[in-house]
Amino acid sequence: MRILHTADWHLGDRLGRIDRTDDLRRAVERVAAHCKEQNVDVLLVAGDLFSELARPDGLRETIRHWQEVFREFLETGGTILTLTGNHDNENFCQTLVSAMSLASPTIGRPGEVVPPGRLYLAAEPTFLRLEDRTDGFPVQFVLMPFPTPHRFFRGDAALKYGSPEEKNALLVSAWADALREIRAHPKYDPTAPAVLSAHVHIHGSTVGPSLFRITIEEDVVVEGADLPQQFDYVALGHIHKPQVVGAPHMRYCGSIERMDLGEQGDQKGVVLVDIGRTGRNGEPEVLSLPSTPIYEVVVLDPAQDIPRLREEFPDAQNDLVNLQIRYTSGKDQLEDVLRDLDRIFPRWYARDWQETGALGPTLVNPAEGAGGKGFGETVREYLGQELVQHDEGERDAILKIAEGLLKELEN
Repeated sequence: MRILHTADWHLGDRLGRIDRTDDLRRAVERVAAHCKEQNVDVLLVAGDLFSELARPDGLRETIRHWQEVFREFLETGGTILTLTGNHDNENFCQTLVSAMSLASPTIGRPGEVVPPGRLYLAAEPTFLRLEDRTDGFPVQFVLMPFPTPHRFFRGDAALKYGSPEEKNALLVSAWADALREIRAHPKYDPTAPAVLSAHVHIHGSTVGPSLFRITIEEDVVVEGADLPQQFDYVALGHIHKPQVVGAPHMRYCGSIERMDLGEQGDQKGVVLVDIGRTGRNGEPEVLSLPSTPIYEVVVLDPAQDIPRLREEFPDAQNDLVNLQIRYTSGKDQLEDVLRDLDRIFPRWYARDWQETGALGPTLVNPAEGAGGKGFGETVREYLGQELVQHDEGERDAILKIAEGLLKELEN
C-alpha cells in the first residue's frame, strides 16, 4: 500500500494583504500530480486542511476545487484520510463529518474496514482499516486530531482545570489515554501493519523560528518516544518545518507552501511510504514541492536602493515580500518610493516606513527643547503617510475631518 503523507494545507489562508488561495491551490494540484505519478493508494493529510481565516464562501470553493483535482484519484480507487488540526474550525469540520456520515451511515465503527474511493475526515480519535488494493491485506490507521477539550475531554473533565498549564497537562494525558484505548481495542492487531497520523507537537521536535499563529504557551506537547516501536509509520502535522523525529519512519512532512517569513528557508515536500503485508517496505522518500519565495527587503536609501533592487529582482512579481523602508523628508518623496517598490514587488504583504528624522533623539536639535513635534503636527504627518496610496478624494475628506477635530482640540 503506497501512502503519500502531507499536512498543513491551510486552504483559504491570507498573509497580510495577500490572499494565498492561488498559491495553495497550485500546491494541492502538485500533491495530486504526485499521487498519480507515484501510483498512490492513500493520501494521508495530517491536519490543518483549512485556514481559520477562510470565509464560508471560500470553504465552499475549496471543496469544489478538491472535487476537481482529486476526482480521478478517487474514481480509480484512491482514498483520502484526513484529520482536524488546531486551525480547522471545529464546528465546520464536525458538520462536514455529520453530513458524510448521513451519506454512508454504516461507516464509522472503530476498527471497521472502510471502502476505498472516498474521503474520510476524523474530527475525534479514530481507528479504521483499509485493504490493500493489490493483495487485499488490511492496514490499520489511527487518526489523532489536534488535542482540544471538545475533541478529547469527556464528561465534566473540561471543568477541572484552573489555568492554561493545567488544561495542557490534562490534554497531554487525554491524548495518551485515547491512543492507548485504540491500541487496546479488540479489533486492533498489534502484529498487523499500522500507521498513526497525528496533528500534534511531539516532544523533541524542532519548531524553527516560530509556531504558525500559536504560542508555545497555547501548544500541547506530547511524548512520542514509544511511537516508532508501535507503528510502521508515524505521519505528523502541525509543525511546518520538515523533519525526522526520533526515527526515520516518524516525521513531520511540513506545510505544502511557505506560510510566513519564518519558513523562508524551508524546502517543502511530501513523504512517500510503502506498507507491505508484514510492515514497512524500505525507508520513506521525500518528494519535493516548489514553493513561493518569501523574504524581507530593507530600504535605507531609496535613491540608491531602488535602482539596485530593480536589477537584483527582475522577476519578483510572484514573490511575497515584507518591506522595511527608511526615507528622508526633503530628499525622498515617499509616494514615489512606495510606487516604485510596488512595481518591483507587487505582492508585498506588509510594509513599514519611517522618516529618518524620527529614528531617535540624537536627530533632534536640543535647542528645540524636549517636547519635539506637537500633537497636531504628529497626527498630520502620520495621516499624510498612511493615506499616501489612497484615492485623492477619500484622502482629502479624511484629512478635512481630522483637521476639524484638531482645531477643536487646539481651541
